[in-house]
Amino acid sequence: MALSTMLSATLNLNRRTLFWLIVGGLTIVAGCSKEAPPPPRPVPEVTVITVQAQTIPYVASFVAQTESSRQVNIVARVSGFLDRIAYREGEVVKQGQLLFQLDPKPFQAQLEAARGELQAQQARFTTATANLGRVKPLARQNALSQSDLDRAQGDFDAAKAAVFAAQAKVKQAELNLGYTTIRSPVSGLSSRSTQRQGAYLNAQSPDATLTYVAAIDPIWVNFSVSQNLVAKWRDLHVKKQVIAPSNDNYEVELLLSDGTPYPYKGKINFADPSFSQDTGSFQVRAVLPNPKKDLRPGMFVTALVKGAVRPGAIVVPQLAVQQGPKGHAAFVVNQEGIAEVRPVVVGDYYGENGIVVVSGLHTGDRVVVDGVLKIAPGLPVKIVEPAAAGTEKPGNADGKPDPKPGETKKK
Repeated sequence: MALSTMLSATLNLNRRTLFWLIVGGLTIVAGCSKEAPPPPRPVPEVTVITVQAQTIPYVASFVAQTESSRQVNIVARVSGFLDRIAYREGEVVKQGQLLFQLDPKPFQAQLEAARGELQAQQARFTTATANLGRVKPLARQNALSQSDLDRAQGDFDAAKAAVFAAQAKVKQAELNLGYTTIRSPVSGLSSRSTQRQGAYLNAQSPDATLTYVAAIDPIWVNFSVSQNLVAKWRDLHVKKQVIAPSNDNYEVELLLSDGTPYPYKGKINFADPSFSQDTGSFQVRAVLPNPKKDLRPGMFVTALVKGAVRPGAIVVPQLAVQQGPKGHAAFVVNQEGIAEVRPVVVGDYYGENGIVVVSGLHTGDRVVVDGVLKIAPGLPVKIVEPAAAGTEKPGNADGKPDPKPGETKKK
């Protein structure tokens, strides 16, 4: 009896010990599974610019092509053999410079023959004049008939007309002889010769065109203005968003193919009154000085038409404007320091990294230009100076100009 009692007491003790061990283990496990609360999210730092309306130039850019202001085809006016090419092909020639020389001997002979005929007609005219002078007094005295007087008067008039005709032949022969010497009518660039020395030139055939000379100072620049651009310009002008210069006195500047600015400026001197039926645009021509002969006909350049201004324009860095599926937007920090999304309508690019905002922003708005990816709408942000953000900034909070592409801030 005593042995069974001892066994029962030992078994109960083991059960109680196991129970408390399980309870203690569960308590420990529950305590370990309880995570610590996450630290609070830091307020993102951003750089902003304060928007200010300003008057900026309105510049229209066009793809343009240069053209000679006076290109003259050099054509042989008389037929003959080409004796000499007197210029270096492809080089600049001056007005009056000898280009070609045709064989002049046949034309010299024709001139001498014409002069001989002129002398013969002058001799006949002298005889007719003397004869008429004798007949007139005799006719007044009725010593000669009226028919004799009419015959003498007719011989005089015919001899006088023959002298005029002979003089005209002399002038024609002199012109033909002069046409054998072909000189440049303008100063400019010369092209290659289409004929070689010794070739026979027929003045009535297309082969009579020998070369051309293109004047390049001044030089013309042609570009096309589309119908859509004209409609856009008219709409901006009506809304007073763009103001044209007085008397439409536009100025034209050029950018060469490598982006180098051309040092001389020009003016528009022609605009086609009608649109092309093929392209829906009309031609505009500007004239620019070209004293150093840097521009040649046929070069492609960029024409910048300046003179108009855009009053009250809002300009922000391009990085401040984000493009999404619903259009463009920008982040604005309100007076409480909360980030807001502002839908905007953008216009033309301005400067190296600016863009014009047509609508959506107003003077005094603080637009985020750096740190856009770190913020969310409706959450607070911290505005810092550009140097405190630790990265290169597209703009400054005080409205100073943006750094140029490729520059980095010094540490």
